[in-house]
Amino acid sequence: MLFSDSFYFLQENFNVWIGKKHKIIDVPFLPDNPLQDRIFFNFMYQRLSFRLSKKLYQILGPKWTIRRLAGQAFNVLVIGLVLLGSVYFLTQEPAPKHANQFSNSLGMTFVHIPSGTFEMGSPEDEKIRKSDETLHKVTLTQDFYMQATEVTQGQWKAVMGENPSGFENCGDNCPVEQVSWDDVQAFIKRLNAISKDQQYRLPTEAEWEYAARAGSKTAFANGDIQEEYCDHDPNLDKMGWYCGNSNNKTHAVAQKLPNQWQIFDMHGNVWEWCSDYFGDYPSEHVTDYMGPEKGASRVVRGGSWFFFAWYCRSANRYWFAPDNRDWILGFRLVAP
Repeated sequence: MLFSDSFYFLQENFNVWIGKKHKIIDVPFLPDNPLQDRIFFNFMYQRLSFRLSKKLYQILGPKWTIRRLAGQAFNVLVIGLVLLGSVYFLTQEPAPKHANQFSNSLGMTFVHIPSGTFEMGSPEDEKIRKSDETLHKVTLTQDFYMQATEVTQGQWKAVMGENPSGFENCGDNCPVEQVSWDDVQAFIKRLNAISKDQQYRLPTEAEWEYAARAGSKTAFANGDIQEEYCDHDPNLDKMGWYCGNSNNKTHAVAQKLPNQWQIFDMHGNVWEWCSDYFGDYPSEHVTDYMGPEKGASRVVRGGSWFFFAWYCRSANRYWFAPDNRDWILGFRLVAP
């Protein structure tokens, strides 16, 4: 049993013991209740001190001075262990945000994305562009934090307790897949319920492309597209997994180069769900655009290990029904 598990076990048993011993109503465990914490630590200290003192008396008999010194040494030991437990428990909270990034207790790292204006969509001369990529200006008025990688199988399991991935043998550091948009909402709801100071959500389509481009205006964050299908594309090969280099499977996150904002795997590996319904772009300059108000499908972005190189372009759009699960579908989160 891990130390943290033991800690919770002891605290739960403390409530049971107090309820039985003193005939009071059981108080549910509240991590932020300092009074309960002080009572608990005092309880553990007294119980452990008594038990060792009794054992020392049995061993040392009338040697009072030795028993006293041993008892004091034990007191120091208990206090040290309690303090160590407190430090461990407190460090499980998400690290505070700073200028560039922060990480939470699940190991999710989020990168700061500044507000700004960019051109969303693709220019008419971009290779293999589609008609639904109408070039238009978008202004995002609020900074946000984008997850540096796709949500991994290990992170999904830590929250949901199971692993739906088809490529389960790929390991905990590989992106979770076979998750529908609806599944992702259930994940976010549970994650937000256990997160005290930070809430999470899917990115909007505009936020996703803004973060993927990281200031670039080319097909990929590091340059133009050169190969359309599964042949070797030198730019895409440096940044993402697609049909030309994936060997027909997903790969551990953050194995390719990040973009200029230190975000990994925005091109390929797995398609990533966005919050928006799929629909036509506006043609005019828009602010904090969140997509159509209704629709039948949800947006996915980024391409995947199975798809051609041109699907992995920053501007490319695709869609699936919100209940669709597939080995190509994953996601990453945003922290507002």
